[in-house]
Amino acid sequence: MNNLLSAFRFAALPARTNSFRAEVKAFLQSSFEPMPADIRARSWMGFNAAFSKKLAARGWVGVTLPAQYGGASLDAFSRFVLVEELLAAGAPVSAHWIADRQSGPLILKFGTEAQRQFYLPKICAAEAFFCIGMSEPNAGSDLASVGTRATRCQIDGSSGWRLNGRKIWTTNAQHCHYMIALVRSSGEPQDRQKGLSQFIVDLALPGVTVRPIRDLAGDAHFSEVFFDNVLLTDDALIGHEGSGWAQVNAELAFERSGPERVYSSIVLLEHWITCLRKTPAVSVHAATIGRFATHLATLRNMSIAVTAKLVNGDSPLVEAALVKDIGTEFEQSIPSVIEAALAMDPDALVDAELYRAVAYVSQMAPTYSLRGGTREILRGMIARGLGLR
Repeated sequence: MNNLLSAFRFAALPARTNSFRAEVKAFLQSSFEPMPADIRARSWMGFNAAFSKKLAARGWVGVTLPAQYGGASLDAFSRFVLVEELLAAGAPVSAHWIADRQSGPLILKFGTEAQRQFYLPKICAAEAFFCIGMSEPNAGSDLASVGTRATRCQIDGSSGWRLNGRKIWTTNAQHCHYMIALVRSSGEPQDRQKGLSQFIVDLALPGVTVRPIRDLAGDAHFSEVFFDNVLLTDDALIGHEGSGWAQVNAELAFERSGPERVYSSIVLLEHWITCLRKTPAVSVHAATIGRFATHLATLRNMSIAVTAKLVNGDSPLVEAALVKDIGTEFEQSIPSVIEAALAMDPDALVDAELYRAVAYVSQMAPTYSLRGGTREILRGMIARGLGLR
Protein backbone atom coordinates (compact mmCIF):
# COMPACT_ATOMS: atom_id res chain seq x y z
CA MET A 1 0.00 0.00 0.00
CA ASN A 2 2.82 2.42 0.84
CA ASN A 3 4.28 2.03 -2.65
CA LEU A 4 1.00 3.03 -4.28
CA LEU A 5 0.32 5.93 -1.95
CA SER A 6 3.85 7.26 -2.41
CA ALA A 7 3.04 7.73 -6.09
CA PHE A 8 0.70 10.54 -5.07
CA ARG A 9 3.21 12.77 -3.35
CA PHE A 10 1.65 15.91 -4.68
CA ALA A 11 3.56 17.49 -7.54
CA ALA A 12 3.05 21.10 -8.51
CA LEU A 13 3.04 22.11 -12.14
CA PRO A 14 6.39 23.63 -13.17
CA ALA A 15 6.51 27.44 -12.99
CA ARG A 16 7.31 27.56 -16.70
CA THR A 17 3.75 26.45 -17.46
CA ASN A 18 2.34 29.71 -16.06
CA SER A 19 3.17 31.69 -19.19
CA PHE A 20 1.70 28.95 -21.35
CA ARG A 21 -1.52 29.02 -19.30
CA ALA A 22 -1.79 32.77 -19.82
CA GLU A 23 -1.32 32.25 -23.55
CA VAL A 24 -4.09 29.64 -23.67
CA LYS A 25 -6.45 31.87 -21.67
CA ALA A 26 -5.82 34.78 -24.02
CA PHE A 27 -6.50 32.55 -27.03
CA LEU A 28 -9.79 31.33 -25.59
CA GLN A 29 -10.92 34.86 -24.79
CA SER A 30 -10.25 36.02 -28.34
CA SER A 31 -11.15 32.90 -30.35
CA PHE A 32 -13.84 31.07 -28.41
CA GLU A 33 -17.30 32.51 -28.91
CA PRO A 34 -19.41 32.61 -25.72
CA MET A 35 -21.95 29.78 -25.54
CA PRO A 36 -24.62 28.87 -22.97
CA ALA A 37 -23.64 26.52 -20.16
CA ASP A 38 -25.64 23.58 -21.48
CA ILE A 39 -23.63 23.68 -24.73
CA ARG A 40 -20.28 24.25 -23.01
CA ALA A 41 -21.08 21.36 -20.66
CA ARG A 42 -20.59 19.02 -23.63
CA SER A 43 -16.96 20.19 -24.00
CA TRP A 44 -14.89 17.07 -24.65
CA MET A 45 -17.95 15.47 -26.21
CA GLY A 46 -18.52 18.55 -28.37
CA PHE A 47 -17.40 17.94 -31.97
CA ASN A 48 -16.23 21.07 -33.81
CA ALA A 49 -13.62 20.44 -36.50
CA ALA A 50 -13.22 24.17 -37.20
CA PHE A 51 -12.28 24.88 -33.58
CA SER A 52 -9.81 21.98 -33.62
CA LYS A 53 -8.17 23.49 -36.70
CA LYS A 54 -7.84 26.82 -34.86
CA LEU A 55 -6.01 25.00 -32.07
CA ALA A 56 -3.86 23.16 -34.61
CA ALA A 57 -2.88 26.47 -36.22
CA ARG A 58 -1.41 27.46 -32.82
CA GLY A 59 0.43 24.14 -32.56
CA TRP A 60 -1.89 22.94 -29.81
CA VAL A 61 -3.01 19.64 -31.31
CA GLY A 62 -0.43 16.92 -30.75
CA VAL A 63 1.40 19.21 -28.34
CA THR A 64 3.52 16.39 -26.90
CA LEU A 65 4.51 14.99 -30.31
CA PRO A 66 7.97 15.81 -31.71
CA ALA A 67 8.39 18.84 -33.93
CA GLN A 68 9.75 16.63 -36.72
CA TYR A 69 6.23 15.17 -37.06
CA GLY A 70 4.42 18.50 -36.77
CA GLY A 71 4.01 18.52 -33.00
CA ALA A 72 5.01 21.18 -30.48
CA SER A 73 7.52 18.99 -28.58
CA LEU A 74 5.98 20.07 -25.26
CA ASP A 75 5.78 17.81 -22.24
CA ALA A 76 2.77 16.30 -20.48
CA PHE A 77 2.68 19.19 -17.97
CA SER A 78 1.98 21.65 -20.78
CA ARG A 79 -0.70 19.38 -22.16
CA PHE A 80 -2.26 19.21 -18.69
CA VAL A 81 -2.48 23.02 -18.61
CA LEU A 82 -3.95 23.16 -22.11
CA VAL A 83 -6.56 20.51 -21.39
CA GLU A 84 -7.46 22.07 -18.04
CA GLU A 85 -8.13 25.47 -19.60
CA LEU A 86 -10.08 24.03 -22.54
CA LEU A 87 -12.35 22.00 -20.27
CA ALA A 88 -12.85 24.82 -17.77
CA ALA A 89 -13.98 27.03 -20.66
CA GLY A 90 -16.20 24.29 -22.07
CA ALA A 91 -14.44 24.37 -25.44
CA PRO A 92 -15.57 21.78 -28.04
CA VAL A 93 -12.47 19.60 -28.30
CA SER A 94 -13.92 16.22 -29.22
CA ALA A 95 -12.85 16.25 -32.88
CA HIS A 96 -9.12 15.98 -32.20
CA TRP A 97 -9.32 14.72 -28.62
CA ILE A 98 -8.55 11.02 -28.98
CA ALA A 99 -5.91 11.49 -31.65
CA ASP A 100 -4.13 14.06 -29.49
CA ARG A 101 -4.41 12.15 -26.23
CA GLN A 102 -3.97 8.53 -27.27
CA SER A 103 -3.62 7.69 -30.94
CA GLY A 104 -0.73 10.01 -31.72
CA PRO A 105 1.39 8.99 -28.70
CA LEU A 106 0.58 5.32 -29.41
CA ILE A 107 1.75 5.55 -33.04
CA LEU A 108 4.83 7.48 -31.93
CA LYS A 109 5.79 4.79 -29.41
CA PHE A 110 4.82 1.58 -31.21
CA GLY A 111 4.32 2.48 -34.87
CA THR A 112 6.74 2.19 -37.75
CA GLU A 113 8.58 5.22 -39.06
CA ALA A 114 6.36 5.17 -42.13
CA GLN A 115 3.27 5.27 -39.90
CA ARG A 116 4.72 8.15 -37.89
CA GLN A 117 5.49 10.17 -41.00
CA PHE A 118 2.07 9.55 -42.53
CA TYR A 119 -0.32 9.91 -39.57
CA LEU A 120 1.32 12.24 -37.04
CA PRO A 121 1.52 15.38 -39.22
CA LYS A 122 -2.14 14.88 -40.14
CA ILE A 123 -3.07 14.58 -36.47
CA CYS A 124 -1.15 17.74 -35.56
CA ALA A 125 -2.84 19.65 -38.38
CA ALA A 126 -6.30 18.46 -37.24
CA GLU A 127 -6.70 16.76 -40.60
CA ALA A 128 -6.99 13.20 -39.23
CA PHE A 129 -9.43 12.38 -36.45
CA PHE A 130 -9.18 9.02 -34.67
CA CYS A 131 -11.54 6.84 -32.67
CA ILE A 132 -10.74 3.84 -30.48
CA GLY A 133 -12.14 0.36 -31.18
CA MET A 134 -11.98 -1.53 -27.88
CA SER A 135 -15.46 -2.32 -26.54
CA GLU A 136 -17.59 -5.03 -28.14
CA PRO A 137 -21.26 -5.99 -27.66
CA ASN A 138 -20.52 -9.44 -26.24
CA ALA A 139 -17.35 -8.65 -24.30
CA GLY A 140 -18.73 -6.23 -21.70
CA SER A 141 -15.92 -4.94 -19.51
CA ASP A 142 -13.77 -7.98 -20.29
CA LEU A 143 -11.53 -6.39 -22.91
CA ALA A 144 -9.34 -9.48 -23.27
CA SER A 145 -12.27 -11.47 -24.67
CA VAL A 146 -12.70 -9.41 -27.85
CA GLY A 147 -13.98 -11.44 -30.79
CA THR A 148 -13.34 -9.12 -33.75
CA ARG A 149 -10.77 -10.99 -35.81
CA ALA A 150 -8.07 -10.20 -38.34
CA THR A 151 -6.92 -13.16 -40.43
CA ARG A 152 -4.00 -13.35 -42.85
CA CYS A 153 -4.86 -13.04 -46.53
CA GLN A 154 -3.45 -11.97 -49.89
CA ILE A 155 -4.32 -8.56 -51.34
CA ASP A 156 -3.28 -8.16 -54.98
CA GLY A 157 -0.44 -10.61 -54.45
CA SER A 158 0.80 -8.99 -51.23
CA SER A 159 0.34 -10.09 -47.63
CA GLY A 160 -2.49 -8.43 -45.73
CA TRP A 161 -5.34 -8.97 -43.29
CA ARG A 162 -9.09 -9.58 -43.52
CA LEU A 163 -11.06 -7.94 -40.72
CA ASN A 164 -14.46 -9.14 -39.48
CA GLY A 165 -16.45 -8.24 -36.37
CA ARG A 166 -17.85 -5.18 -34.68
CA LYS A 167 -17.14 -2.56 -32.05
CA ILE A 168 -19.55 -0.56 -29.92
CA TRP A 169 -19.60 2.66 -27.87
CA THR A 170 -17.01 4.09 -30.22
CA THR A 171 -16.84 7.83 -29.65
CA ASN A 172 -17.33 9.95 -32.80
CA ALA A 173 -16.77 7.06 -35.21
CA GLN A 174 -19.22 8.66 -37.63
CA HIS A 175 -16.98 11.76 -37.84
CA CYS A 176 -13.54 10.13 -37.74
CA HIS A 177 -11.13 9.18 -40.49
CA TYR A 178 -9.41 6.29 -38.69
CA MET A 179 -9.92 3.79 -35.90
CA ILE A 180 -7.23 2.06 -33.87
CA ALA A 181 -8.88 -1.29 -33.24
CA LEU A 182 -7.90 -4.00 -30.77
CA VAL A 183 -8.66 -7.33 -32.47
CA ARG A 184 -7.74 -10.99 -32.25
CA SER A 185 -5.09 -11.91 -34.80
CA SER A 186 -4.43 -15.45 -33.54
CA GLY A 187 -5.84 -18.02 -31.12
CA GLU A 188 -9.31 -18.01 -29.55
CA PRO A 189 -11.12 -15.73 -27.07
CA GLN A 190 -10.24 -18.11 -24.24
CA ASP A 191 -6.58 -17.36 -24.93
CA ARG A 192 -7.27 -13.97 -23.34
CA GLN A 193 -4.46 -11.42 -23.83
CA LYS A 194 -2.45 -13.66 -26.12
CA GLY A 195 -2.93 -13.15 -29.82
CA LEU A 196 -4.31 -9.60 -29.65
CA SER A 197 -3.07 -6.93 -32.06
CA GLN A 198 -3.94 -3.35 -32.93
CA PHE A 199 -4.62 -2.12 -36.43
CA ILE A 200 -5.18 1.32 -37.93
CA VAL A 201 -8.43 1.03 -39.88
CA ASP A 202 -9.34 3.58 -42.52
CA LEU A 203 -13.07 4.02 -41.89
CA ALA A 204 -13.66 4.83 -45.56
CA LEU A 205 -12.68 1.31 -46.63
CA PRO A 206 -15.27 -0.97 -48.24
CA GLY A 207 -16.94 -3.20 -45.69
CA VAL A 208 -16.93 -0.64 -42.85
CA THR A 209 -20.39 0.40 -41.60
CA VAL A 210 -20.86 3.02 -38.87
CA ARG A 211 -24.20 3.31 -37.07
CA PRO A 212 -24.55 6.21 -34.59
CA ILE A 213 -26.21 5.52 -31.22
CA ARG A 214 -28.44 8.31 -29.91
CA ASP A 215 -28.25 8.88 -26.14
CA LEU A 216 -30.75 10.16 -23.58
CA ALA A 217 -29.70 13.75 -24.22
CA GLY A 218 -30.51 13.40 -27.91
CA ASP A 219 -26.86 13.46 -28.97
CA ALA A 220 -25.09 10.80 -31.02
CA HIS A 221 -21.57 10.73 -29.61
CA PHE A 222 -21.25 6.95 -29.76
CA SER A 223 -21.49 4.51 -32.64
CA GLU A 224 -21.49 0.82 -33.40
CA VAL A 225 -18.99 -0.09 -36.11
CA PHE A 226 -19.24 -3.22 -38.28
CA PHE A 227 -16.40 -4.83 -40.25
CA ASP A 228 -17.45 -7.12 -43.09
CA ASN A 229 -14.43 -8.59 -44.89
CA VAL A 230 -12.48 -5.33 -44.62
CA LEU A 231 -9.09 -5.71 -46.33
CA LEU A 232 -6.10 -4.19 -44.53
CA THR A 233 -2.60 -3.99 -45.92
CA ASP A 234 0.30 -5.12 -43.76
CA ASP A 235 1.21 -1.55 -42.86
CA ALA A 236 -2.08 -1.22 -40.93
CA LEU A 237 -0.63 -3.37 -38.12
CA ILE A 238 0.79 -1.34 -35.22
CA GLY A 239 4.03 -2.81 -33.90
CA HIS A 240 4.36 -6.57 -33.81
CA GLU A 241 1.54 -9.07 -34.26
CA GLY A 242 0.37 -10.18 -30.82
CA SER A 243 1.56 -7.05 -28.96
CA GLY A 244 -1.87 -5.41 -28.76
CA TRP A 245 -2.47 -6.00 -25.06
CA ALA A 246 0.73 -4.25 -23.97
CA GLN A 247 -0.08 -1.36 -26.30
CA VAL A 248 -3.60 -0.97 -24.94
CA ASN A 249 -2.39 -0.88 -21.34
CA ALA A 250 0.13 1.84 -22.16
CA GLU A 251 -2.60 3.75 -23.97
CA LEU A 252 -5.11 3.54 -21.13
CA ALA A 253 -2.73 5.28 -18.72
CA PHE A 254 -3.11 8.39 -20.91
CA GLU A 255 -6.88 7.98 -21.11
CA ARG A 256 -7.56 7.54 -17.41
CA SER A 257 -5.33 10.05 -15.67
CA GLY A 258 -5.88 13.45 -17.29
CA PRO A 259 -8.00 16.44 -16.22
CA GLU A 260 -10.89 15.12 -18.32
CA ARG A 261 -11.45 12.54 -15.57
CA VAL A 262 -12.07 15.36 -13.08
CA TYR A 263 -13.59 18.22 -15.09
CA SER A 264 -16.49 16.62 -16.98
CA SER A 265 -19.07 18.45 -14.83
CA ILE A 266 -17.02 21.56 -14.11
CA VAL A 267 -18.98 23.91 -16.41
CA LEU A 268 -22.19 23.00 -14.57
CA LEU A 269 -20.56 23.54 -11.16
CA GLU A 270 -19.14 26.90 -12.20
CA HIS A 271 -22.47 28.10 -13.61
CA TRP A 272 -24.36 26.99 -10.49
CA ILE A 273 -21.97 28.99 -8.30
CA THR A 274 -22.33 32.00 -10.62
CA CYS A 275 -26.12 31.80 -10.26
CA LEU A 276 -25.89 31.41 -6.47
CA ARG A 277 -23.79 34.55 -6.14
CA LYS A 278 -26.80 36.56 -7.35
CA THR A 279 -29.03 35.22 -4.54
CA PRO A 280 -29.06 35.07 -0.73
CA ALA A 281 -28.94 31.25 -1.03
CA VAL A 282 -25.18 31.36 -1.60
CA SER A 283 -24.53 31.23 2.14
CA VAL A 284 -26.83 28.21 2.53
CA HIS A 285 -24.69 26.21 0.11
CA ALA A 286 -21.27 27.51 1.19
CA ALA A 287 -20.30 24.23 2.87
CA THR A 288 -21.26 22.22 -0.22
CA ILE A 289 -19.21 24.50 -2.45
CA GLY A 290 -16.30 24.16 -0.02
CA ARG A 291 -16.47 20.37 -0.19
CA PHE A 292 -16.48 20.45 -3.96
CA ALA A 293 -13.47 22.79 -3.97
CA THR A 294 -11.56 20.55 -1.54
CA HIS A 295 -12.29 17.40 -3.55
CA LEU A 296 -11.36 19.12 -6.80
CA ALA A 297 -8.06 20.41 -5.42
CA THR A 298 -7.11 16.94 -4.15
CA LEU A 299 -8.04 15.20 -7.38
CA ARG A 300 -6.20 17.80 -9.42
CA ASN A 301 -3.05 17.23 -7.38
CA MET A 302 -3.38 13.48 -7.84
CA SER A 303 -3.75 13.93 -11.60
CA ILE A 304 -0.68 16.17 -11.70
CA ALA A 305 1.26 13.51 -9.76
CA VAL A 306 0.36 10.93 -12.40
CA THR A 307 1.32 13.42 -15.12
CA ALA A 308 4.72 13.74 -13.46
CA LYS A 309 5.19 9.98 -13.75
CA LEU A 310 4.28 10.15 -17.44
CA VAL A 311 6.85 12.91 -17.91
CA ASN A 312 9.42 10.62 -16.31
CA GLY A 313 8.59 7.88 -18.81
CA ASP A 314 6.67 5.66 -16.37
CA SER A 315 3.44 3.82 -17.15
CA PRO A 316 1.30 4.45 -14.02
CA LEU A 317 -1.57 2.09 -14.77
CA VAL A 318 -2.76 1.57 -11.21
CA GLU A 319 -2.36 5.21 -10.21
CA ALA A 320 -4.29 6.30 -13.30
CA ALA A 321 -7.06 3.82 -12.46
CA LEU A 322 -7.32 5.30 -8.97
CA VAL A 323 -7.56 8.86 -10.30
CA LYS A 324 -10.20 7.80 -12.81
CA ASP A 325 -12.30 5.93 -10.23
CA ILE A 326 -12.29 8.69 -7.62
CA GLY A 327 -12.60 11.39 -10.28
CA THR A 328 -15.67 9.69 -11.73
CA GLU A 329 -17.38 9.69 -8.34
CA PHE A 330 -16.67 13.41 -8.02
CA GLU A 331 -17.96 14.19 -11.51
CA GLN A 332 -21.13 12.17 -10.99
CA SER A 333 -21.85 13.74 -7.62
CA ILE A 334 -22.00 17.29 -8.98
CA PRO A 335 -25.31 17.08 -10.91
CA SER A 336 -27.04 15.04 -8.20
CA VAL A 337 -26.01 17.50 -5.47
CA ILE A 338 -27.08 20.50 -7.56
CA GLU A 339 -30.42 18.87 -8.34
CA ALA A 340 -30.98 18.31 -4.62
CA ALA A 341 -30.01 21.91 -3.90
CA LEU A 342 -32.51 23.22 -6.44
CA ALA A 343 -35.21 20.98 -4.97
CA MET A 344 -34.70 22.52 -1.51
CA ASP A 345 -36.69 25.56 -2.64
CA PRO A 346 -39.24 24.42 -5.23
CA ASP A 347 -40.76 27.92 -5.41
CA ALA A 348 -37.49 29.60 -6.35
CA LEU A 349 -37.06 30.76 -9.92
CA VAL A 350 -34.36 28.60 -11.58
CA ASP A 351 -32.07 30.15 -14.17
CA ALA A 352 -33.09 28.58 -17.50
CA GLU A 353 -29.49 28.05 -18.60
CA LEU A 354 -28.69 26.31 -15.31
CA TYR A 355 -31.77 24.13 -15.66
CA ARG A 356 -30.75 23.00 -19.15
CA ALA A 357 -27.16 22.38 -18.05
CA VAL A 358 -28.07 20.27 -15.02
CA ALA A 359 -30.58 18.31 -17.11
CA TYR A 360 -27.92 17.50 -19.70
CA VAL A 361 -25.17 16.55 -17.23
CA SER A 362 -27.59 14.43 -15.17
CA GLN A 363 -28.44 12.45 -18.28
CA MET A 364 -24.79 11.97 -19.25
CA ALA A 365 -23.27 11.39 -15.81
CA PRO A 366 -24.03 7.63 -15.70
CA THR A 367 -21.68 7.16 -18.67
CA TYR A 368 -18.76 8.61 -16.73
CA SER A 369 -18.26 5.32 -14.89
CA LEU A 370 -18.33 3.36 -18.15
CA ARG A 371 -15.93 5.22 -20.42
CA GLY A 372 -12.25 4.51 -19.91
CA GLY A 373 -12.99 1.34 -17.93
CA THR A 374 -15.87 0.45 -15.63
CA ARG A 375 -15.66 1.03 -11.89
CA GLU A 376 -15.51 -2.72 -11.20
CA ILE A 377 -12.56 -3.26 -13.54
CA LEU A 378 -10.68 -0.27 -12.16
CA ARG A 379 -11.18 -1.33 -8.56
CA GLY A 380 -9.88 -4.78 -9.40
CA MET A 381 -6.72 -3.15 -10.77
CA ILE A 382 -6.42 -0.96 -7.67
CA ALA A 383 -6.88 -3.96 -5.38
CA ARG A 384 -4.05 -5.77 -7.14
CA GLY A 385 -1.89 -2.68 -6.83
CA LEU A 386 -2.55 -2.62 -3.09
CA GLY A 387 -1.73 -6.32 -2.81
CA LEU A 388 -5.30 -7.19 -1.82
CA ARG A 389 -5.84 -9.78 -4.57
